[in-house]
Amino acid sequence: MGTEGRRVHEGLSPEAEKLYLAMLAGDNAETGAAREELERLGLIKNGEVRPPRSALAAVASGYEAAAIRARETADVLAKAYAEHGSQDFVEVLKDADEVISAFEEMQSQAKTEIRALDPGSYLSPQPQASPAQPPALARGVGYRVVYDSSLLQTEPGFASVRASIAVGEQARAFPGVPLKLVIADSDRALIAVPTVTGGNVVALLIHPSVLLSALIELFEAFWRMAVSITPGSQEDTHEEPTTATRRLMALLSAGLTDESIARELGVSERTVHRRVSRLQQLLGAQTRFQLGVQASRRGWL
Repeated sequence: MGTEGRRVHEGLSPEAEKLYLAMLAGDNAETGAAREELERLGLIKNGEVRPPRSALAAVASGYEAAAIRARETADVLAKAYAEHGSQDFVEVLKDADEVISAFEEMQSQAKTEIRALDPGSYLSPQPQASPAQPPALARGVGYRVVYDSSLLQTEPGFASVRASIAVGEQARAFPGVPLKLVIADSDRALIAVPTVTGGNVVALLIHPSVLLSALIELFEAFWRMAVSITPGSQEDTHEEPTTATRRLMALLSAGLTDESIARELGVSERTVHRRVSRLQQLLGAQTRFQLGVQASRRGWL
């Protein structure tokens, strides 16, 4: 294929390419932007047509050098961000008022859900109702909270949890909740810990990061393991476990069928079903397996 049938350079404008081919044919009359483009690229020098390969190779080398500099700059900036910028995802809150203010603000700004682990307040022995919760619930924000089961063993603690459930909170219990954690949507998390001297708290406000994702997974793991808290689950626990309950739980744990348990206890299968259902409701267990776990934790087995 002759020169006229080939593009001189893929990046050359059609006008400049046309002029270059015309000049190769001996037409040097045209001036303007196309000629300036050819001169800038080195395809015309001192009014003479230059070989395209060497001229455009120099241009390509310039682009390659610029690309290398851009990659090197990106590497430097990425290293600087890793050393300094990544620290921005954690804020340290150093006193109780600051922590409470952040907690209230997270609830007031939440759009979909608040998730929390609550081992009890570090500033008082019982959980404290947040004034920001009812307005957030009214806006349609969901609440899922896992409480340390020890909080349900006192009347003030259970009353506080029951009040939160009454306004729409989903609550579950688990023994040994390890930290006080609040997650607003998937945007922020607050971790509160007591100071060494006591009487105050320090908290970490976590912004989107790998750490925030890990805290969300931590909450979901506890939520799956915890058992539901029902409004009436405390009133009858003071009378339990009776001798009959201990015997029933022992038979259930041994893996006996309801028919066998009924025969051992000298009652009907319907009575066994009724007693098991009552215990599940009492302990907030959704399955018989959870019932066994809860009974074991309470020392009923």
